[in-house]
Amino acid sequence: MKPLYQFLILSLSVAGLTGCKKYVDIKTQGNLVPSQTINYRYLLNNNQALEATASLSDFASSDINFTDADQIAGLTSSSYYSQFVKAYSWQNNIYILGSTDENDYNWAVLYTRILYCNTIINELPASNGTAAEKAALTAEALVHRADAYFTLVNTYAKPYNASTAATDLGVPLLLEQTVSQRLNRATVQVIYNQIISDLTTAVGSLPATQQMNTLPSKPSAYGELARCYTYMHDYTNAARYADMALASRNTIVDLSGMDQSTMYTYPTRFVNPEILLSELPQSGAASYSPLIFKLSNEYLALLGTADQRFTLFTSDASNVSSTYTGRFFTKEAATGQTRNEGPSVPEMMLIKAEAFARAGDVGSAMEWVNNLRVKRFKAADYEAMTASSPNDALVKVIDERRREFYGTSLRWWDMRRLKDESLFQRSYTRFFNGVTYTLEPNSDRYVFPIAAKLSQLNPELEPNP
Repeated sequence: MKPLYQFLILSLSVAGLTGCKKYVDIKTQGNLVPSQTINYRYLLNNNQALEATASLSDFASSDINFTDADQIAGLTSSSYYSQFVKAYSWQNNIYILGSTDENDYNWAVLYTRILYCNTIINELPASNGTAAEKAALTAEALVHRADAYFTLVNTYAKPYNASTAATDLGVPLLLEQTVSQRLNRATVQVIYNQIISDLTTAVGSLPATQQMNTLPSKPSAYGELARCYTYMHDYTNAARYADMALASRNTIVDLSGMDQSTMYTYPTRFVNPEILLSELPQSGAASYSPLIFKLSNEYLALLGTADQRFTLFTSDASNVSSTYTGRFFTKEAATGQTRNEGPSVPEMMLIKAEAFARAGDVGSAMEWVNNLRVKRFKAADYEAMTASSPNDALVKVIDERRREFYGTSLRWWDMRRLKDESLFQRSYTRFFNGVTYTLEPNSDRYVFPIAAKLSQLNPELEPNP
């Protein structure tokens, strides 16, 4: 057994599995029998394993800013927070070999999900269900696997560049449930090809709707494809799949009439009509100090105080800690729901808006931005947004993505995606605990390091610079 997979299998015990033998052990317990198709349904219902996703990218976003002395003291008081702090400050050594911080749980949770999915995909054909039943369950597993690989390649590999993707190192591509594979890194292009293949294969066998947003449906697959093509800079295909997603799911949660007293009516992630596929950060909600996100001054100015996302989803520091200052992201506490990292209706709308802006259609771009914004302001405060040029429209679309997806990986992924475009190219600077950190457009720090422990156990797993 390869050592990395020993590490990954160990993580499966956290996710609810029972070790390397998987179904052999389960069958002897008398609970699950691999020949019965229904048992793969049970595995796909395991939210703990299939809904969890990476979260370090959330902390690297330019939209958060830890500046209060007491919050910094809290974040540096325990090794538990070490990886979050290092991601926040764009450090090149996040996982210290031989220390309590040597394991990358973001990597582990994603490959745990992939191992689940591979088990389902590989073993379902021999089970006793109908062809249609097995195709439907396989399709769900393919969507979950594609989402995991999308997150992996946008965390541990360079941003997609059509001219270099065929040689840029991606991540190990594991498509079987065996625990003895070599872990050579496939290229970025190969990983994206697999993501698209999994999703296009899945979509025909997925249902139009599901009882819960944790279960993939056709809109989930279309949303994942729209997201994938966006980060490949293929905005035509991104808009095409966003259209397909919106043809099935297009409801937006209307914030215009809500206030703090009615936040209890905000829908849960299981039935929230905006969510196309629910994905939760493996580190959990950032609802409490010291991990709670503080809005950067730049983001605060961008959001504005008339926006209901300011009124409902952020709070003055006095509601968080008597020693903190500024404004904090409190949506998770207000709604009782951890932030969603998966594709959503607002994301599809803004993908369409961006595609129109890039095609020079300013009016259509702003129409789609305003279709969202009208639900984000009280009627008395709403003003339709306009743009003076395609570039102005594009900037406003990206700004709206920042407002809408605060606290999620999308901002960090957008920073990576846009860093070589002159319209968005810039350097970022942070001052944390007495040290200044700078992120230049050509920095290697736009790619998270692969934990030294993983490369030590698997020499074929090449580290990032």
